[in-house]
Amino acid sequence: MRPQAVLGALPFTVMLAVAIADVMAGPTLGFLPLLTLGPTFGAAVGSVRRTAVTGLVALALCLPLAAYNDLLFTRQNNVTLATIVGVTCAATVVSHLRLKRERELANLRLVAEAAQRVLLRPVPRRAGPLRVALSYTSAAAEAQIGGDLYEVVTTPKGVRLLIGDVQGKGLASVETAAWVLGAFREAAYEEDDLTGVGERLEASLARHLSGETFVTAVIAEAYDSEISILNCGHPPPLVIRHDGRAVLLEPEEDSLPLGLAALGLPGPKPLRVPFAEGDQMLLYTDGVIEARDGNGTFYPLTDRLVLLGHADPQRALDDLRADLIDHVGGPLPDDAAMLLVRR
Repeated sequence: MRPQAVLGALPFTVMLAVAIADVMAGPTLGFLPLLTLGPTFGAAVGSVRRTAVTGLVALALCLPLAAYNDLLFTRQNNVTLATIVGVTCAATVVSHLRLKRERELANLRLVAEAAQRVLLRPVPRRAGPLRVALSYTSAAAEAQIGGDLYEVVTTPKGVRLLIGDVQGKGLASVETAAWVLGAFREAAYEEDDLTGVGERLEASLARHLSGETFVTAVIAEAYDSEISILNCGHPPPLVIRHDGRAVLLEPEEDSLPLGLAALGLPGPKPLRVPFAEGDQMLLYTDGVIEARDGNGTFYPLTDRLVLLGHADPQRALDDLRADLIDHVGGPLPDDAAMLLVRR
């Protein structure tokens, strides 16, 4: 039976249980006031009409049970009937307010989904010589968007990719992600190299951010037989060669995340590595490698790269995501984004 059907039957099941208990206990014990549980549960799960019907059923059960207990015309039974009527009236009001709030939340969700489609657009399945796959899992059960960000842009200068993670959570992180994505979409077309793209992102964040807010990011660009990586304090990407070997693309020097240029340290330098036909590159956020199982063991990403062997990159990445969720055994504690590109 579906959960919704179970919840719909709950008020009537409770009242039936109260009636059976009252009959089995005999006239010595009175359970009639517990019939108010019916409309109370009805307000939580049903419509206004259904809640009112639940109250009428409670009254219909109360009268014969009161006669069975020799309480039909007593003051005690009159109080019980008045209680059922009062609780039913209050329950219908609560049901109306609940349904109104649910409709408002549904409308807000539609707006949020529209904003998501604008902010985090679906990536193309093919970009230049690359096949692309994406996996995005929000830590919030009711949300589809968080502080992780990604983008794939095909420009006259080549295919440029971005993956990043905004410090913090909530609406503030979503707003910062919007600034980064907007700046990247323009800079990717206008700047001649990745260093220029990174500087544009830094300048944009300097105008908008304050305090110690920052964004870790990896910017990549694919060439004929190579790929260039600009790492701004982000977990290093993994390149999986066509023969199955995995290479962690760690930068030669550590660099600061975006948004911290005021500290006056040198910016990141691009790292250029071979990227031949059949090679894959996995970009990911820290929500992947910091996910833990019930024993506190981090997700062993490098050991699970064999899951990326499927001929379809999206199917391969879906298998990796399913394995990640299975490792955690429940909702992820942090947003997790993965971008897989295959030449």
